[in-house]
Amino acid sequence: RSCPGGAGRSRTARSSSAQLYFFESLGMDEGEIFNMYHEIPSVAKKAAWGLKYTRAISDPEFNTGTVETDKELLRNLIAYYCVLEGIFFYCGFTQILSMGRRNKMTGVAEQFQYILRDESMHLNFGIDVINQIKIENPHLWDAAMKEEATQMILQGTQLEIEYARDTMPRGVLGMNAAMMEDYLKFIANRRLTQIGLKEEYPGTTNPFPWMSEIMDLKKEKNFFETRVIEYQTGGALSWD
Repeated sequence: RSCPGGAGRSRTARSSSAQLYFFESLGMDEGEIFNMYHEIPSVAKKAAWGLKYTRAISDPEFNTGTVETDKELLRNLIAYYCVLEGIFFYCGFTQILSMGRRNKMTGVAEQFQYILRDESMHLNFGIDVINQIKIENPHLWDAAMKEEATQMILQGTQLEIEYARDTMPRGVLGMNAAMMEDYLKFIANRRLTQIGLKEEYPGTTNPFPWMSEIMDLKKEKNFFETRVIEYQTGGALSWD
């Protein structure tokens, strides 16, 4: 007879073995990967910021109904959709998709395309929810709330810029931290205007126009019907 507990332990063991193989094949330090949320300052700051501003929507006991709790919900939604979904992912996505455009890590890059388009739908949904709350509750969207929302988006942008500097200290494949900073400021302007706030980085342009093409691309093929044949084994990966 099968035991549910045993099956759970078996899945956990398989997962751990797969993770160990992944780290070893790429020459990564397992401890460093799992502890980066504590040990790498730019990653730890992003995680701490996200926890700080999404406590309400993570709390099953949280209820709306007062001006303050309604504002807290709006604050959490702005943090989650405009910053966590709308800014924090973009540095990593751009780095991997840039490799894919150069025929590097093509299988991984293709999966990132699907994930990015999915995240874009999440973002658009969240922006619609935020704007609808503002329409139905204009008293929540006062000068103080607008200023706080602006500062949250600016804080998130700066945290992602710090992360870009950490991950690209010398640049990689025609991309560097300065270009990423311009891109993140361009994205921040988008997030601000999407919820009715003014741009904070006027004149900033998009150094990666191909990212817009990827997000807007409508592929006919289904992810689950795609055969990925471009992967290489860990020992044969080429980064040049």
